[in-house]
Amino acid sequence: MWSIFIWVTRRAPGLAMVFVIALAYYVITREAAASGFTLSRAEGESLSRPDRTAYTTPTSYRGGGIWTFIFAYYCLTIHLLVSAFPLRSMWAVFDISRCLERTASSKALKDYKMAHKRRGSFTSLSSSETLTSSKELPSPSSTASSESGDTETEYLGDTENGLDRIIHAIVIPNYKEEMDTLRETLDVLASHPLARDTYDVYLAMESREQNGDVKAMTIIQEFAKRFRSIDFTMHPSDIPGEASGKGSNMAWAGRKLSEKYPLSIRKDVIVTGIDADSHLSSNYFALLTNMHITNPDTATTTLYAAPIIFDRNAHEVPAIVRVADILWGAAGMSGLYRGSTIAPPTSVYSLPLQLVDRVGGWDCDSEAIGEDLHMYLKCFFALNGNLTVKTIHSPVSQSNVKGDGGEGVRRVYNDMTARYKQALRHMWGALDVGFGMRKFVELWQERKHTTRAFRPLHLALQHPNDSYIKNHLDADPEQPLESGIYSEVITETIKGPDWQRTFLLGHRLFEAHFLPLQMTIFVITSTLYMTVTDGGSDPHNVDWIFQICKVLRTVGLIECAFLLFLYERYHKIGATTREKEMQEAGLAKGMCFSHRSLKTNFVDYFVFPLVAPIYGSIPSAQAQVMHFFTHDLVYTVSKKVTRQRAKSFIAEVLS
Repeated sequence: MWSIFIWVTRRAPGLAMVFVIALAYYVITREAAASGFTLSRAEGESLSRPDRTAYTTPTSYRGGGIWTFIFAYYCLTIHLLVSAFPLRSMWAVFDISRCLERTASSKALKDYKMAHKRRGSFTSLSSSETLTSSKELPSPSSTASSESGDTETEYLGDTENGLDRIIHAIVIPNYKEEMDTLRETLDVLASHPLARDTYDVYLAMESREQNGDVKAMTIIQEFAKRFRSIDFTMHPSDIPGEASGKGSNMAWAGRKLSEKYPLSIRKDVIVTGIDADSHLSSNYFALLTNMHITNPDTATTTLYAAPIIFDRNAHEVPAIVRVADILWGAAGMSGLYRGSTIAPPTSVYSLPLQLVDRVGGWDCDSEAIGEDLHMYLKCFFALNGNLTVKTIHSPVSQSNVKGDGGEGVRRVYNDMTARYKQALRHMWGALDVGFGMRKFVELWQERKHTTRAFRPLHLALQHPNDSYIKNHLDADPEQPLESGIYSEVITETIKGPDWQRTFLLGHRLFEAHFLPLQMTIFVITSTLYMTVTDGGSDPHNVDWIFQICKVLRTVGLIECAFLLFLYERYHKIGATTREKEMQEAGLAKGMCFSHRSLKTNFVDYFVFPLVAPIYGSIPSAQAQVMHFFTHDLVYTVSKKVTRQRAKSFIAEVLS
């Protein structure tokens, strides 16, 4: 029975797609037959509507029966959800923009970063097989919890004494990335005031990449003195059950870095996973450090997410690709407004190492291709829905994907194709719906268990079948574990299940992986329904529903246009702040900056209606159909914007 349930959950979005199509087909064909609608005509006759008076009395009109009601009201529900989603996104973009303005102008935040004087840094030059132990840091001191929230940077406390105890383990998964892309990302990180004293950088390499170790060592030699430490790991390519991708790469790096930090400091080690082309502002880690220090009660159960911004090469890609990335970024921001309790991250996120220990690290199978959402789900259910989420109001700069070049129409086609492949990878993450459903069942089964124990990640992997801890807790959760081999076990008490948050999470999963395709299906089928029943007496009394749906579709388009308008302010703040910071760090020369204006980007407001079907519904349908046959997607690396500073420098030397 459980195996059948697993099969169903892994294909839940696809099964829902089949159900909706079958429901629509049944209702439309029955209604068409009952109303006398036909498309056939005799030769030479003009096509005309039949006399439907014989089919309009309640006793003679049968149609789809109760299934017509189900079809109509479910169609209305989908339209309401789709029209509500842009409203939440608009509020999130507006709220985040307002917070970014306060953060950018905060003198307290600038003083906070500059107060951390550069001291002697601990650096290492080592391979994945010889990870060195970090220097011992002072034990954490008790600090008062801040009531100011995520964005009240003007209330930053005097936390300089706690700065040195926080270690930022920054993992950069990469596979066949260009050296210049990695160098630029590391240059940006190395320019931060906290880099030399608190940043441990890990280049998560793949053994599938030829000479990947040589590539890593070359970069390490260049940056060894610019961080607290810099290291690399080599993810093997022959581990059974693993799927290639960011998730498996992060999982291997997580296991290796876990060995480096003793139990005494793990709760103050914060792991941040970033893409190879992600540019993070120094504000990101300054705000992250402050939130961790000033909220000790939730420090080890908090996941930090940040909005993303495509401000590098947006002016170089077609408008439809640019708008697709804007709307995707806005969708990711829809849960990051202040007060939100459900905030899945997009690409870049941070979490304490002790939380990584609690959930057993990152998953490596094909279901974990959406690594960011998947890890969020693991953390959410491991804490019975009581995961604390905080937004770091410092946009993460990203690049729009590009194709293989070309000129004119060919370049546009290549860029659009590259973006479609990325969209398919995003929609392949619908497998997380099944993962969430199974985790919900486990949550219900263990709803009375509020005491759980875990080991540090690297030790837990050495004892994968150790049932002693669970049996001990089931017998007497209040009695401490034995010393000796169990001395590294951490036992914590967590709250009971938060069912309201769990329901909201279910709504967000439905919104992400059901709505795009089902909305398109209902747009088509509701139009067909109205066509075949036009002129009838509406015996089911559902015509008003489809009239409302037409209005909601129009309202939804207006909302998306207004969302683009609100994004203009967000993009301006983020792009301007990043460029200013890069100029102050001496990195701006040759670096790509993409600014927006209505004058140059007016075409975006005309192409956005095409984004939903091309980069939402179609790849979603393809992914859901393919899930009936396979869960494995060949992971390909998207082409990133190339670094221009090196080229500019070479040009100057040759001139």
